[in-house]
Amino acid sequence: MTSDRPRVGGAGRVAAGILASRLLGLVRVQLIANFFGLGRHADVLQAVFRGPNVLQNLLGEQALSAAFIPIYSRLLAEGREREAGRFAGAIFGLLLATAGAVAFVGIVFAEPIVVLLSPGYLADAAQVAAGEADLDRLPLAVRAVRILFPMTALLVLSSLALAVLNSHRRFFISYFAPVLWNTAIIVTLLVVGTRVLPSGLSGAGLAAGRSDLLLATCWGALVGGGLQFGFQPPLVFRLMRGFRLSLSRRVEGVRQALKRFVPLLAARGAAQLSGYLDLVLSSFLVAGAQGGLGNAQILYLTALAVFSLSVAAAELPELSALAGDGDGDGGAARARATAAMRAIAFWLVPTAIGYLTLGYVLVGALFRRGAFDVADNWLVAAILAAYALGLVASGWSRLLGNVFFAVGDTRTPAAIGIGRVAVSASVGAVLMLQFDRLAVAPLAGLETPLRFGAVGLALAAALSAWLELALLTRALRKRGAALRPPLGYAASRAGFALASMLPAVALWWLLREARVEILGAAVVLGYAGCYMALALATGVKEVEPVARLIRRRRVDSISGEDER
Repeated sequence: MTSDRPRVGGAGRVAAGILASRLLGLVRVQLIANFFGLGRHADVLQAVFRGPNVLQNLLGEQALSAAFIPIYSRLLAEGREREAGRFAGAIFGLLLATAGAVAFVGIVFAEPIVVLLSPGYLADAAQVAAGEADLDRLPLAVRAVRILFPMTALLVLSSLALAVLNSHRRFFISYFAPVLWNTAIIVTLLVVGTRVLPSGLSGAGLAAGRSDLLLATCWGALVGGGLQFGFQPPLVFRLMRGFRLSLSRRVEGVRQALKRFVPLLAARGAAQLSGYLDLVLSSFLVAGAQGGLGNAQILYLTALAVFSLSVAAAELPELSALAGDGDGDGGAARARATAAMRAIAFWLVPTAIGYLTLGYVLVGALFRRGAFDVADNWLVAAILAAYALGLVASGWSRLLGNVFFAVGDTRTPAAIGIGRVAVSASVGAVLMLQFDRLAVAPLAGLETPLRFGAVGLALAAALSAWLELALLTRALRKRGAALRPPLGYAASRAGFALASMLPAVALWWLLREARVEILGAAVVLGYAGCYMALALATGVKEVEPVARLIRRRRVDSISGEDER
């Protein structure tokens, strides 16, 4: 009998792997902020990394997993391991050919790709000639893209390993593998950054040093991509039977997976494309807007990945199995999905409230050092607050999309995803222009006013996230599935979060003169600790895994004392 509760163990392992990777990702972003601040070089880094990352997520983790896992899991459940291996071999062959083509196109057509990613860079040459800017971002971005697209091919290939491991319930390894990618970039920044950017450097020398460091960072990312891909195949090949590399579309399941892939590309890629379009539009804003969006997105996406994507990734194989159990009314799948949505809300509601209220101190603790100053701190905090308004909706939408995928319906979430992107881009363009007219000064002693065009883009993304959730819920209701977001439960978690804010604000006032790192750590830990304490004290079901871990460690500690 299949349980209707989420796979806490699976979700926990996914979350642990994602958390390890995202924490190192934060270290990477901290170092980038330290060396580049929010300026033209930071804009280039955000733009050139965003394009390959979008392709990786669309071709790999997002669409590929959703197209591959249901078919591969079904073959495994039927005991047809060799057929599953041949299916994986054919998909890998087709993916290898696609990834190679993507890398070739990226190298040859780097300049038009950069113009597509950041059309605002076309105006840089005239600004440099007029003495209004110290860097033409276009040629630098072109050189960086030629380095990064081969990395994209490696990361796309590693996504198939992730899909295979997830199907076999081996969740930790594949989500931990990006640690190697982040580590390679971090080492490059530390080693090269201290050499090309010595203290006291300024003017043209500083700009040249940052350009050299930017290109070195891209080479480090390419090496990291190779490490991430090479880390997984040994375990993958031990798990599979009958694997044989091919390009055949006649292998069982391949045509079905390819048929699903295009609509899945639209459905799963909605959030990625929305973020990509934000960066495209922000290239027309003042220098630093792209970098600010990127720093805010790393915090937004970290919370989404750890507290939502982990649950959704662990649930996809289970929902796929339930879809084939002959449960005519879908009751088991709905029960699992509802429990998973509650688990997502338990973590994302307090995170969203924390980003809204404590974002300034959190951003300051993470990034405010080196070239990243108070003005940058305020801008990123404002963007993060806007993104936070759509955090819970994005988390729930990812899970509801998996419900559709589990029953083989890819068209509905695809159409809704396309609508989300269209709304986000159109509304974002309008709000960007309106908010860019806002110039807030003086603020915390700032010499120049802050411009909030990037905040308008983030608000549009939040609005489109709630629209996507509403449309997915409506579509499920039309299918006869009474599956609705647990808004009442989310409201109760918001009450806990607001109560937990009181000690956090008190700590903020008491430590207001402390170093920003100490202040941020104390306030965030005080807020999170109070929220967890309230949940444990009231016996909230979703905190049971944490309670079991605490009890286990207490027992182990007592046992150790008895032995001594």
